[in-house]
Amino acid sequence: MIISFLIFAFSIILAITIHEFAHALVADKLGDPTPRAHDRLTLNPLKHLDPLGTISLFLFRFGWGKPVPIDPQNLKNPYQGQLFISLAGPLSNLLLAIILSLILRFIPFTSSLLFSFFFTLISLNVTLAVFNLIPLHPLDGSKILLGLLPEELRLSWTQALTQYSTPILILLILPIAGKSLISTLIFPLITFILNLLLPF
Repeated sequence: MIISFLIFAFSIILAITIHEFAHALVADKLGDPTPRAHDRLTLNPLKHLDPLGTISLFLFRFGWGKPVPIDPQNLKNPYQGQLFISLAGPLSNLLLAIILSLILRFIPFTSSLLFSFFFTLISLNVTLAVFNLIPLHPLDGSKILLGLLPEELRLSWTQALTQYSTPILILLILPIAGKSLISTLIFPLITFILNLLLPF
Protein backbone atom coordinates (compact mmCIF):
# COMPACT_ATOMS: atom_id res chain seq x y z
CA MET A 1 0.00 0.00 0.00
CA ILE A 2 2.73 2.47 0.98
CA ILE A 3 4.91 1.37 -1.94
CA SER A 4 2.03 1.83 -4.38
CA PHE A 5 1.34 5.31 -2.99
CA LEU A 6 5.01 6.31 -3.28
CA ILE A 7 5.15 5.06 -6.87
CA PHE A 8 2.01 7.04 -7.71
CA ALA A 9 3.29 10.17 -5.93
CA PHE A 10 6.68 10.14 -7.62
CA SER A 11 5.14 9.37 -11.02
CA ILE A 12 2.58 12.18 -10.92
CA ILE A 13 5.13 14.70 -9.66
CA LEU A 14 7.49 13.74 -12.49
CA ALA A 15 4.69 13.89 -15.09
CA ILE A 16 3.57 17.36 -13.95
CA THR A 17 7.16 18.63 -13.82
CA ILE A 18 7.88 17.48 -17.39
CA HIS A 19 4.56 18.95 -18.55
CA GLU A 20 5.12 22.41 -17.07
CA PHE A 21 8.81 22.52 -18.01
CA ALA A 22 7.85 21.84 -21.65
CA HIS A 23 5.48 24.84 -21.59
CA ALA A 24 8.25 27.04 -20.18
CA LEU A 25 10.89 25.79 -22.61
CA VAL A 26 8.79 26.38 -25.74
CA ALA A 27 7.69 29.82 -24.51
CA ASP A 28 11.34 30.72 -23.93
CA LYS A 29 12.32 29.47 -27.40
CA LEU A 30 9.51 31.55 -28.94
CA GLY A 31 10.85 34.72 -27.35
CA ASP A 32 8.84 35.07 -24.14
CA PRO A 33 11.22 35.62 -21.18
CA THR A 34 8.39 35.43 -18.62
CA PRO A 35 8.87 31.76 -17.60
CA ARG A 36 12.63 32.27 -17.20
CA ALA A 37 12.03 35.41 -15.13
CA HIS A 38 9.73 33.40 -12.83
CA ASP A 39 12.33 30.61 -12.52
CA ARG A 40 10.13 28.09 -14.33
CA LEU A 41 12.72 27.03 -16.90
CA THR A 42 13.80 24.21 -14.61
CA LEU A 43 13.15 20.53 -13.89
CA ASN A 44 12.96 21.24 -10.16
CA PRO A 45 9.51 19.87 -9.16
CA LEU A 46 9.13 22.40 -6.35
CA LYS A 47 8.91 25.20 -8.94
CA HIS A 48 6.03 23.54 -10.79
CA LEU A 49 3.83 22.04 -8.08
CA ASP A 50 0.79 23.95 -6.89
CA PRO A 51 0.33 23.33 -3.12
CA LEU A 52 -3.46 22.91 -3.27
CA GLY A 53 -3.30 20.95 -6.52
CA THR A 54 -0.68 18.60 -5.05
CA ILE A 55 -2.72 17.96 -1.89
CA SER A 56 -5.76 17.29 -4.08
CA LEU A 57 -3.74 14.78 -6.12
CA PHE A 58 -2.79 12.77 -3.08
CA LEU A 59 -6.25 12.91 -1.50
CA PHE A 60 -8.49 12.50 -4.55
CA ARG A 61 -6.07 11.43 -7.30
CA PHE A 62 -7.05 14.56 -9.19
CA GLY A 63 -5.11 17.81 -9.13
CA TRP A 64 -3.02 20.29 -11.07
CA GLY A 65 0.37 21.90 -11.38
CA LYS A 66 1.25 25.59 -11.14
CA PRO A 67 0.50 27.21 -14.52
CA VAL A 68 3.54 28.62 -16.30
CA PRO A 69 3.16 32.42 -16.65
CA ILE A 70 3.13 33.50 -20.29
CA ASP A 71 2.96 36.99 -21.79
CA PRO A 72 1.42 36.67 -25.29
CA GLN A 73 2.62 40.18 -26.15
CA ASN A 74 6.17 38.81 -26.27
CA LEU A 75 5.21 36.31 -28.96
CA LYS A 76 5.50 37.15 -32.65
CA ASN A 77 2.10 35.56 -33.28
CA PRO A 78 0.25 35.42 -29.93
CA TYR A 79 -2.40 32.84 -30.87
CA GLN A 80 -0.08 30.58 -32.84
CA GLY A 81 2.59 30.94 -30.16
CA GLN A 82 0.17 29.99 -27.40
CA LEU A 83 -0.95 27.01 -29.48
CA PHE A 84 2.63 25.67 -29.63
CA ILE A 85 3.29 26.45 -25.96
CA SER A 86 0.08 24.73 -24.87
CA LEU A 87 0.66 21.73 -27.13
CA ALA A 88 4.16 21.26 -25.69
CA GLY A 89 2.83 20.05 -22.32
CA PRO A 90 0.69 17.12 -23.54
CA LEU A 91 3.24 16.21 -26.24
CA SER A 92 6.04 16.03 -23.66
CA ASN A 93 3.96 13.60 -21.59
CA LEU A 94 3.21 11.44 -24.63
CA LEU A 95 6.87 11.48 -25.66
CA LEU A 96 7.96 10.37 -22.19
CA ALA A 97 5.32 7.59 -22.25
CA ILE A 98 6.61 6.40 -25.65
CA ILE A 99 10.25 6.37 -24.49
CA LEU A 100 9.35 4.43 -21.35
CA SER A 101 7.24 1.96 -23.33
CA LEU A 102 10.20 1.27 -25.65
CA ILE A 103 12.38 0.58 -22.61
CA LEU A 104 9.74 -1.84 -21.31
CA ARG A 105 9.64 -3.64 -24.65
CA PHE A 106 13.36 -4.07 -25.22
CA ILE A 107 14.86 -4.30 -21.72
CA PRO A 108 13.73 -7.25 -19.59
CA PHE A 109 12.87 -6.31 -16.03
CA THR A 110 13.65 -8.66 -13.17
CA SER A 111 12.20 -6.27 -10.59
CA SER A 112 8.42 -6.18 -10.32
CA LEU A 113 8.75 -2.90 -8.40
CA LEU A 114 10.59 -1.23 -11.27
CA PHE A 115 8.07 -2.61 -13.76
CA SER A 116 5.22 -1.24 -11.64
CA PHE A 117 6.88 2.19 -11.58
CA PHE A 118 7.26 2.27 -15.36
CA PHE A 119 3.68 1.06 -15.87
CA THR A 120 2.31 3.73 -13.51
CA LEU A 121 4.43 6.49 -15.05
CA ILE A 122 3.34 5.59 -18.58
CA SER A 123 -0.33 5.45 -17.59
CA LEU A 124 -0.24 8.77 -15.74
CA ASN A 125 1.59 10.56 -18.56
CA VAL A 126 -0.94 9.37 -21.13
CA THR A 127 -3.84 10.33 -18.85
CA LEU A 128 -2.37 13.79 -18.17
CA ALA A 129 -1.80 14.38 -21.88
CA VAL A 130 -5.30 13.36 -22.95
CA PHE A 131 -7.00 15.23 -20.10
CA ASN A 132 -5.17 18.46 -20.91
CA LEU A 133 -6.23 18.29 -24.56
CA ILE A 134 -9.87 18.82 -23.57
CA PRO A 135 -10.80 22.21 -25.12
CA LEU A 136 -11.97 23.86 -21.90
CA HIS A 137 -10.29 26.69 -19.98
CA PRO A 138 -7.86 26.51 -18.16
CA LEU A 139 -6.73 23.27 -19.84
CA ASP A 140 -4.20 23.37 -22.67
CA GLY A 141 -6.83 22.29 -25.16
CA SER A 142 -8.60 25.64 -24.91
CA LYS A 143 -5.57 27.59 -26.18
CA ILE A 144 -4.87 24.95 -28.80
CA LEU A 145 -8.44 25.35 -30.05
CA LEU A 146 -8.16 29.14 -30.17
CA GLY A 147 -4.92 28.86 -32.11
CA LEU A 148 -6.61 26.67 -34.71
CA LEU A 149 -9.76 28.76 -35.13
CA PRO A 150 -10.12 31.37 -37.88
CA GLU A 151 -9.48 34.89 -36.62
CA GLU A 152 -13.11 35.94 -37.00
CA LEU A 153 -14.23 33.23 -34.56
CA ARG A 154 -11.59 33.70 -31.87
CA LEU A 155 -13.20 36.56 -29.94
CA SER A 156 -16.57 34.85 -29.56
CA TRP A 157 -14.95 31.53 -28.63
CA THR A 158 -12.62 33.22 -26.15
CA GLN A 159 -15.63 34.77 -24.41
CA ALA A 160 -17.54 31.48 -24.44
CA LEU A 161 -14.60 29.49 -23.05
CA THR A 162 -13.98 32.06 -20.32
CA GLN A 163 -17.64 32.15 -19.31
CA TYR A 164 -18.69 28.52 -19.52
CA SER A 165 -15.57 26.34 -19.18
CA THR A 166 -15.36 26.25 -15.38
CA PRO A 167 -18.96 25.09 -14.70
CA ILE A 168 -18.77 22.57 -17.55
CA LEU A 169 -15.46 21.20 -16.27
CA ILE A 170 -16.83 20.89 -12.73
CA LEU A 171 -19.87 19.00 -14.03
CA LEU A 172 -17.63 16.69 -16.03
CA ILE A 173 -15.37 15.95 -13.07
CA LEU A 174 -18.05 15.43 -10.41
CA PRO A 175 -18.84 11.73 -9.95
CA ILE A 176 -22.33 10.65 -10.95
CA ALA A 177 -23.30 7.16 -9.73
CA GLY A 178 -19.67 6.66 -8.75
CA LYS A 179 -18.23 7.65 -12.13
CA SER A 180 -17.42 11.03 -13.64
CA LEU A 181 -18.53 12.00 -17.14
CA ILE A 182 -15.01 13.06 -18.01
CA SER A 183 -13.65 9.57 -17.38
CA THR A 184 -16.36 8.16 -19.66
CA LEU A 185 -15.34 10.60 -22.40
CA ILE A 186 -11.56 10.26 -22.29
CA PHE A 187 -11.05 6.71 -20.98
CA PRO A 188 -11.54 5.03 -24.40
CA LEU A 189 -8.80 7.19 -25.94
CA ILE A 190 -6.48 6.63 -22.96
CA THR A 191 -7.08 2.87 -23.21
CA PHE A 192 -6.42 2.91 -26.95
CA ILE A 193 -3.07 4.70 -26.52
CA LEU A 194 -2.01 2.46 -23.62
CA ASN A 195 -2.83 -0.64 -25.67
CA LEU A 196 -0.47 0.65 -28.35
CA LEU A 197 2.31 1.46 -25.90
CA LEU A 198 2.29 -1.27 -23.29
CA PRO A 199 3.88 -4.60 -24.28
CA PHE A 200 0.97 -6.85 -23.25
